[in-house]
Amino acid sequence: QVQLVESGGGLVQPGGSLRLSCAASGKIFRINGMGWYRQAPGKQRELVATINSGGNTNYVDSVKGRFTISRDNAKNTVYLQLNSLKPEDTAVYYCNLVQIGLIYWGQGTQVTVSS
Repeated sequence: QVQLVESGGGLVQPGGSLRLSCAASGKIFRINGMGWYRQAPGKQRELVATINSGGNTNYVDSVKGRFTISRDNAKNTVYLQLNSLKPEDTAVYYCNLVQIGLIYWGQGTQVTVSS
């Protein structure tokens, strides 16, 4: 079993920044990829950013140029730097990990952007 623990969410004003972290532990053999998704109230969960084992990244268009995903392989941790935050970025942010065809999810961390 793999456990994912997210941290770093909170309340921030528009234009502000946050850094989310997601640490993986447990039976980790070979991580194929990690990523961040988000779900706003009344909406479906959507992909925000992913990073694969080779370090290649992918972003949803709405966050390109504002968010940066990175990964520390030694710590089995993925980060999401959120800059220039907008009210529409408000959501619960979930970390996920793909390993040998299985997908694991964290419990989520709330990000609220409001003045």
